[in-house]
Amino acid sequence: MSETQPERLSQTDYEVLANFRYALRQFTAFSTRAAQAAGLPPQQHQALLAIKGHAQAEAMTIGVLAERLLIAPQTATELVNRLAEAGLAERVADPHDRRRHALALSAKAESLLNSMTLVHLRELQQLAPSLVELLQVLNRAD
Repeated sequence: MSETQPERLSQTDYEVLANFRYALRQFTAFSTRAAQAAGLPPQQHQALLAIKGHAQAEAMTIGVLAERLLIAPQTATELVNRLAEAGLAERVADPHDRRRHALALSAKAESLLNSMTLVHLRELQQLAPSLVELLQVLNRAD
């Protein structure tokens, strides 16, 4: 068996990855502050966005929400319970499979999410040029 040489990385590779992760952390920190300013825990904001942004082809269920948020199904259940208690989400019978329940946003959640999404999109538009530049450097490295 021959040992393979580890791929050599350049200083630029490290710098681009570090800068990309920094930009992602900046956006995440912004998003956390924006959610808190709107009176929402960040995970609830993420859940509302995941529910609203889910493709209509299949129902948004707790299992799908757990997958999208990278959390355990039990944690997603607790999260949906808190959203329901706050009047932000509800479980509705899935029209295609009455044994399942789909998640839906309330009018209150729709309004809140709309204003928060506008703010997030503006922030992303400001970050976009640097993110695009970093991704282009990574793409050229191939």
